[in-house]
Amino acid sequence: MLAKELISDVVPSLKTSDSGLDAINWMEVFRVSHLPIVNNQSFLGLISDVDIYDLNRADEPLGNHPLSFDKPYVFEHQHIYDVIELISRLKLTVVPVLNANEEYLGLITQSDLLRKFADLIAAHTPGGVIELELLPRDYSLAEISRIVEDADAKILSLYVSQTSGVDRIGVTIKLNRTDLTAVINAFDRYDYQVKTTYAGDNLYDQAAQKNYDALMNYLNV
Repeated sequence: MLAKELISDVVPSLKTSDSGLDAINWMEVFRVSHLPIVNNQSFLGLISDVDIYDLNRADEPLGNHPLSFDKPYVFEHQHIYDVIELISRLKLTVVPVLNANEEYLGLITQSDLLRKFADLIAAHTPGGVIELELLPRDYSLAEISRIVEDADAKILSLYVSQTSGVDRIGVTIKLNRTDLTAVINAFDRYDYQVKTTYAGDNLYDQAAQKNYDALMNYLNV
């Protein structure tokens, strides 16, 4: 999914002749904290509500307002991951999109980006989630996929994360089924550590579940 596919067709840009009050009004309408300043397809910068409040002269043209950001943008051919990186790093509510000639094409809003990313990771598709914890050297996408498919399930999305200073990685897997028993048992057989699972409204710690099962087995002896 590319940046050009994420451009909003409703949120406007501003001109240097617009006032700070004009900008604040548009920000309130579209519930954003930033808007691009564009003159004749030339992207001049991104103004924030903080820039306007700090100057404390809302009737002044935007051309007279200092800007906090040094023209942050993405090109139309960049991937959604690049957009997420920029919007997260700079804590933006919109990201301007330019073409190869650095002409302004439009902007991507934080809310639209979140909705598109939810589609990308199959967040709206029914299914359970399994989170594994393992050493980086033990990570094999091919093996994980084979284990899941041998348990008669399919991977809808998968992502890998690692906390700074921790030598283990987390692998979060979204599956196409909510009954995760067969997949969990399969991972157990291959000595994978299942950290947590989520199916429907039931979030539970896998270690606690194993302890509960062991206790029930003991009581049934």
